[in-house]
Amino acid sequence: MPQLFSQLPRRYTAAAVIMLPLMLCGCVSKLFSAEQAPEAAPAGVTQRVQQSKLFGVLPVYRPDTQQGNFISKEQVAQLQVGMTPAQVRFLLGTPLLNDVFHPDRWDYPFLLKRGDGTVTTSHVAVHFKEGRVSHFDGAELPNEKEYLQLIAAPKK
Repeated sequence: MPQLFSQLPRRYTAAAVIMLPLMLCGCVSKLFSAEQAPEAAPAGVTQRVQQSKLFGVLPVYRPDTQQGNFISKEQVAQLQVGMTPAQVRFLLGTPLLNDVFHPDRWDYPFLLKRGDGTVTTSHVAVHFKEGRVSHFDGAELPNEKEYLQLIAAPKK
């Protein structure tokens, strides 16, 4: 067995000696860290998720990801009971979810996941009865200025 290691080129041995502590550092930090899974955030709330690091040392690049329709407080303020589906579509856009089992409900979920671990979510549901808006709900929506600051803020 010692002959096997003596036949390896020295550069491979040096690379193994350098990489072994880095790999162990990542494993040990995971064992002793008190990191907990993030709790589910209610709609319209921003939460921060701790980012993982490569080998426990190097930060991993994560791009910003936006999914769904952003609906602001100003848009919901314009929404009124009695509007037609065409008026709602003009005001809020095409709904992201059309449920087959609930055809009279339009859902507008939104998720913005920043590369630094900040996650912002919101959800608006518009309910129709006989072709008109009967009621709508959405919790703690940001206004347009807050959203622009969120996506256009300088990186730290």
